[in-house]
Amino acid sequence: MIKELEKIDKSFSEGTFLTKVDHIFIMILNAIMDNDMTSVKHYLSDDVYKKFCELTDKYVSMNATRLFDEMNVSSTKITNIDINDDEILVNVSIESKYMDYLIDDNGNFLSGINDHRITTKHNILFSKKRNATSLSEIRRCPNCGASLDLNNSALCKYCYQPFDMTNYDYIVVDIDTF
Repeated sequence: MIKELEKIDKSFSEGTFLTKVDHIFIMILNAIMDNDMTSVKHYLSDDVYKKFCELTDKYVSMNATRLFDEMNVSSTKITNIDINDDEILVNVSIESKYMDYLIDDNGNFLSGINDHRITTKHNILFSKKRNATSLSEIRRCPNCGASLDLNNSALCKYCYQPFDMTNYDYIVVDIDTF
């Protein structure tokens, strides 16, 4: 499965990919806690981004913040790879531990688990176009030419245009709900 992917996607490294998955997962949790998914938009398909925005909008309407305290990723595994004519799909299973609870705007506990960490498992589906341009070739804003920091938010700090990873790298196209 991995060998077949490495033949098709010459830039693929299992270790690097799994590290990136962990990073994206933690960034998603942080964005949920911030009630603002903008910082991870470039890692998410439009549908997944919309789903998370609806979730954070719900918390904002409740005057609440969802917290994931003492979070860490215990294990990350590729569970399936599907290669078709247009795209590469990589299914990943992540096991993580954290406390998961809601607080109000005054910091008062509303609901959830805030006294011990729970183990959770999430399944995430990543997609990359077969004809994707290598990210190493694209480190400048396509709009104004300024350098981009793709690990931060992929939002150009000069022209404020978001960078769309769809044509360059793996993005989250499905994730089970939080």
